[in-house]
Amino acid sequence: MSTHLYQKTASELSTLLEEKKVSAVEVTQSFIDRTNAVEDRVCAYLHRSPEHALSLAKASDKRRQSGDTLGPLDGIPVSLKDILCETNQPLTAASKILENYTSPYTATAVQKLLDHGGVSWGRLNMDEFAMGSSTENSAFKITRNPWNLACIPGGSSGGSAACVAAGQSPLSLGSDTGGSIRQPAALCGVVGMKPTYGLVSRYGLAAFASSLDQIGPLARSVEDIALLLQVITGYDPLDSTSVNVDIPDYRASLKDSKKDWVLGVPKEFFADGLDSEVRNAVEKAIDFYCKQGAKIKEVSLPHTDLAVPVYYIIATAEASSNLARYDGIRYTKRIEPVEDSIELYSKTRGKFFGSEVKRRILLGAYVLSSGYYDAYYLKAQKVRNLIRQDFNQTFETVDALVTPTTPEVAFKEGDKSLDPLSMYLSDIYTISTNLSGLPAISLPCGFNSDKLPIGLQLIGKPFQESTLIKIAAQYEQQHNFTGLATL
Repeated sequence: MSTHLYQKTASELSTLLEEKKVSAVEVTQSFIDRTNAVEDRVCAYLHRSPEHALSLAKASDKRRQSGDTLGPLDGIPVSLKDILCETNQPLTAASKILENYTSPYTATAVQKLLDHGGVSWGRLNMDEFAMGSSTENSAFKITRNPWNLACIPGGSSGGSAACVAAGQSPLSLGSDTGGSIRQPAALCGVVGMKPTYGLVSRYGLAAFASSLDQIGPLARSVEDIALLLQVITGYDPLDSTSVNVDIPDYRASLKDSKKDWVLGVPKEFFADGLDSEVRNAVEKAIDFYCKQGAKIKEVSLPHTDLAVPVYYIIATAEASSNLARYDGIRYTKRIEPVEDSIELYSKTRGKFFGSEVKRRILLGAYVLSSGYYDAYYLKAQKVRNLIRQDFNQTFETVDALVTPTTPEVAFKEGDKSLDPLSMYLSDIYTISTNLSGLPAISLPCGFNSDKLPIGLQLIGKPFQESTLIKIAAQYEQQHNFTGLATL
């Protein structure tokens, strides 16, 4: 049985563990074996710790034998995007500048996972410092889409999505700054959620853009998303942006049979540039909700076309500030010998940062510089408020919004590498939720003619993750688009 355990969802595995039909060691070993078999083709991991994982699994089995299980996640493997700290584990953020860095502490979200018995066993590839939409910007390797190895998996959490789609891990954690969980989830045919800003602590997340970053789960089912989300949420005094709100039982919300949702369809998300097969799949999903009793209402988010330029002003400005700490003086690699600290700083960053990171630092430094701050950064913040107001007004009359996750399916490796603007537009349907701090979930809603996955996005009101989970589950329960890629 153990050779097939990797094919099961986390919730199915949790039931098997609870019924003592399998052990946590068997479950963990199955994913280790699966990864050994396919990793050379998928390239999802930057670091694997099978010994560490098996020791955590053994501890889980010991707890279960004594009746001290830590909950439904106890004994379930979870892989981590290599931007989340875990004590004594590597953390590179897929950058040469942190190539030999080891975390001295554990991120709050990761600690919560461990406290509930989760088995951390691998660190996942990503775009360097989460800057990218294809995982081609990693300094170490390019992750491939398990549905078609010639295609990219999306980004920046490409490894987090690919490992779940390939059956290398039942669950993973990623980070979402402008779509970096939802976009790769859509392109790899898995489920991914960006929680409301402040719901999950960012303590221990290597920052890209602090007002936009959010940690979230990826999985093969909506129920698994609820399982992992339940564990990582909650107030954290170590994060000044953490919000103290009551956390509902997300898995229990799956049992809600409400069907008379009012679902908004933003007309701006169905304009020119949307692939026809993606449009058709999403429109079929909308039609399904209508037949289930939902009221479908066309709505307008008039400042949608400004989301991308606003994002690339605010995100790069925050990135230039956050990445100033990687200076070659404190804990990063460095270039030696040098004449002075200025030369150390410039040569170290010049050599060890990749081209996309440099591009964003330069853009950010420019929009924050004297004479340009008011013209760019300050104006972008004002427009950000207008984008947020669009959502607030729309949510006065609808329960959630239904949109495509991405304008197209996964593209071939290298197709957009030389065209940064085209790459940036990959996140056109996801960016505005980060600017507004809203929760959103992507789930599979079909395949195109080349058998590549298509993603459906649901956007919700602040802290209404349970509503999104209910709506997503209603679709998932009557469709069978979530599964393992055939490698």
